[in-house]
Amino acid sequence: MVDIDVPVWAARLRSLRRGRLWSRRELGKRMVDAADETSRDRLPAQETLAWMIQLWEAGEGRPDERYAELLCRAFGVDEKELFVGEATGTTLWHHLTGIPLMPGMFTADEEERTGRAIEQPQRADEGTVGYFRAILDAYTRTDLRPADLINVLRPVFAGIEEFHRDSSAPVRRAFLLLAAENAELISRMHHEAGDPDGALTWSDEAIHDAREAADTLLEAYTLAQRGGLSDVGGSPGQLVALAVAARERADLPPHMDALSRHHEAQGHALAGDLDMCHRRLEESAQSLAEPGDDTPYRFDCSPEAHNTLCVGCLVDLGRARGAIELLEAGPPKAPMTYASAYALARMAHAFADAHERERSVETARQALAVARQTGALRALRELAKVQIPPQAARRRRILV
Repeated sequence: MVDIDVPVWAARLRSLRRGRLWSRRELGKRMVDAADETSRDRLPAQETLAWMIQLWEAGEGRPDERYAELLCRAFGVDEKELFVGEATGTTLWHHLTGIPLMPGMFTADEEERTGRAIEQPQRADEGTVGYFRAILDAYTRTDLRPADLINVLRPVFAGIEEFHRDSSAPVRRAFLLLAAENAELISRMHHEAGDPDGALTWSDEAIHDAREAADTLLEAYTLAQRGGLSDVGGSPGQLVALAVAARERADLPPHMDALSRHHEAQGHALAGDLDMCHRRLEESAQSLAEPGDDTPYRFDCSPEAHNTLCVGCLVDLGRARGAIELLEAGPPKAPMTYASAYALARMAHAFADAHERERSVETARQALAVARQTGALRALRELAKVQIPPQAARRRRILV
């Protein structure tokens, strides 16, 4: 492994922070939270702490005893693990590749063997595949900010792609399958982050890799997810065709079948076809209720997600009252995620279309707060479509 121009402890500090998806400012805040009341009052402002962390990560000075203790508390590691450590090679390869360092998830042996495979892809084996699979699973979460996930998943994708090109035949296809799943996840995050071009580009990559791997179920999954980019581009007919193509490619497990029918319903709603939209929504609900699903891919096909999509279809069809009935029966859950931000934005849209002024404004306010907190730019785009009635114009200015 080639050497780097910063001390190992500085590289480890940076890798630990990036693996947790923390900005330097966020790490500074966590250091403040980790301090006791007496020492907290003596700490500098968060902007200054963030600047100090930047200097430490560049190797320009080392934290003194006080700051070292706070860093260890923030990361949940001991001082030896952060500033001494025996796994120098592990720190170096994480620093060089940008692949997140996740203490406690892998053994020292697993880290060492993966690092050696990074240097010589021919050494990659099923353990290397499992290592990257575990990272991908760890970051498939709706409580993380989409833009942060994009940043952490790109180097993971680059590593998987290198193994797909250069590893030996026994594991090459496994890496190609992982590449398709990773690209699909990045596509979704671009979608949630308000980047339609990025969403389509990565969706194309996912479909291409799935087809190259000749895995019909994975190809069906990527096609069904592409159909979910309904607010990115394409005609309603194209969305319907993608959803139908997904079901034609393979015998889908129930929840994947529900996903495909969800997105076909969106296409029909955008085309104004009420009967076909309702039919597909009913079918998707039936598939969602079937037990024993062993779908191998991660996506949100919960009853809450189904209700959100039904609300969106009814809004697109101009049937706001029906959307409100659904909302009142099953409102979005409380957790602050990009998914709940979009659900709230759809609620605000439905209330506005039904001339429920006060409820529209209040819901839009909630959606805005959650969207800003979670980085849900897709939700912000939905809010921009909400036409709050004139009587609420004064309140609307508060939301801008």
